[in-house]
This record gives sequence, structure tokens and C-alpha cells, in this order.
Amino acid sequence: MAHKPPTLEEIAKAAGVSRSTVSRVINDEPNVRPEVRQRVWQVVEAMGYHPNAAARSLVSRRSQTLGVIIPQTVNTVFADPFLPNVLRGIADAANEHKYHLMLSMVSRPLEEDFYRRALRSQMLDGVVILSAFLDDPLIPRLLRDRIPFVTIGRHPHEPAASYVDADNVRGARMATEHLLRQGRRRVATITGPASMIAGLDRREGYQAALREADLPLDENLIAEGDFTEAGGYVAMQQLLLQEPDAVFVANDLMAIGALRAIRQVGRRVPDDVALVGFDDAQIAAYADPPLTTVRQPVYELGDTAINLLVRLIEPVGSLRGYETQDSLRAILPTELVIRASCGAQRRSA
Repeated sequence: MAHKPPTLEEIAKAAGVSRSTVSRVINDEPNVRPEVRQRVWQVVEAMGYHPNAAARSLVSRRSQTLGVIIPQTVNTVFADPFLPNVLRGIADAANEHKYHLMLSMVSRPLEEDFYRRALRSQMLDGVVILSAFLDDPLIPRLLRDRIPFVTIGRHPHEPAASYVDADNVRGARMATEHLLRQGRRRVATITGPASMIAGLDRREGYQAALREADLPLDENLIAEGDFTEAGGYVAMQQLLLQEPDAVFVANDLMAIGALRAIRQVGRRVPDDVALVGFDDAQIAAYADPPLTTVRQPVYELGDTAINLLVRLIEPVGSLRGYETQDSLRAILPTELVIRASCGAQRRSA
């Protein structure tokens, strides 16, 4: 004969609290003293009580499911080493907070259907948006309908949006300044897409370093890429016509493509052209020569995004010590990792 599960009344009696207190604890509601919450959970575990997920959802009006939206094609997603690492941070943090994840790669034509089915229907408690484009109509709609969301990458046109981002401007500036300290003077850049904030911010960091060094900005030394290896290769072919002696590339994947283009015309890295990337993806350390790059805390971007989102959904949540602006935004530091591709041999600066 199957063991009959305990009732809330039985748990309340064993814990010495009211039935409503047990209900608040099980549904993660506030206004329960920590020692009482702990005692109730000890009784719940000891008595083997397993709350019904559907019933909890009806009480709390939450699905305990978060969405992760990537507005790119599948091929692009799985070619970029940044995305698997940030998704790992997202998944670990979601597990820690006891949320399920639903991953969606939504193209513009499918956004309306996704919005209606998954968001307006309250299938999701909130969403994290990766690599959003600056003109993405989804973000204003989420703000309008008061649906909790966090973008990975700040959104300059929507100041009310919550976000986590790496310090892209400072990272790009460090990289360019390092090349200038090596005596390079025709420092070019391969930027990210102008439709994405990471591309704009890393270009701004490059330009700031030139201004600080009293060097003119030469638009011929700037080529826009698309964060893919092929995009870096094509952009570097264009820049080689201007004979740069150094290139700051806005991500490591494009830097690998740039390295191939440089070698194809018989030039050497770093002797003829110094090279610095951005991300510190695993491929950077194994490039030939190993790639100097700006390390951004990719895993932590995903982890922080979930912590911010949970705070939006559950106001009693915590950010676990991250430095934030008005508790809904976080800028994480970057670090320059120096390897052989820039002509210097020190490991870090």
C-alpha cells in the first residue's frame, strides 16, 4: 500500500506553526522569519512532503520557468564560443534559484507568435535576452507590459531596461593603449556590428585611446565585422590595403579570421602586424601565435543576469555582492591578457 503523503496541517503541527505559514514557506513568499522558514523546511524534508508544482503555480502565479531569448540564427549561435559559456552561467544560476529554463532562438518573423504564446500567456516568469539588437522591438514591448527581463548587454535607448554587461569601453581602451605602448602608430580596428551595443562600445574604447594619445582618427583604419571568423577575415583583407602595424579586433573569433588574412599575404604576427582580440575564448590561448586578448567574465555575465532577473521577480532576492547601479544593472570588469600576438611576452597587465 502506497504511503500517504503528509498534509499541510500535519506539517504545521509538527513544526509548531500555522498552516498559512507552511504555505508561505513552500511558496517562497516573504514575511517569514528565517528561523521559522528553516524549521518548516526541516519538517518538510523529514516528512517527505513534495509540493505539487501545478498547485504552487496557481497560488504564487508563477511558472518557475525563465526564458532565454537569442535573436540570432542557430548557425551563428553555435559558432560563437561566447554563447555556450554565458549559457552555462545562466543554467547554473537558474538551478540554484530552482527555476527551469526555456531556450528560444527567435527570428524577427517569429517574435510576435513567441510573445503571444510564451510571454503574454504567462508561461514564463521572466526572460534573459542575449545579444539583442539596438532596434529589437521586443524590448519596448516587455517594458510596456511590465514583464520582468534582463538583457546581457546594456540597451542605450531604453534607460528603464535592466542589464548586465562587461566593461567593453574600458577593455577596448586597454587593448588599444597596450598596442600604442608597444610603439605601434597605425593601429586599426575591426569592430563588432553597429547594430549591437558591444560593437559600439568597443569602438568607443578604441577611439578614446587614440584621443588620449593625441592621434588622429583615420576612418580608413576602421572596418566593421560581424563577430564571425569569416567576418574578421574579410574585414582584415580590407584593412591590409591601409598597411596597419597593429589591429584591435572586437572579438577573438574575428581575430582568428584576421590572423589568417594577414598570413595569406605573407605578413607576420606580431612582427609586421600586432594583434589583440576580445573575450579570451579558449581558442585564443591555442592560436599561433597565442592571442593577446581582453578577458571578459562570460560565465559571470550569465550568472549575474539570472540573479538580477530573480530580484525583479522576487523582490526579496539577493545579488550576492555584485556591484550594481540602482540594484538592476551591473557592469563587470575586464582584464587584458598579454600573449605573443602583440609582441610582448608578459602574461597580464
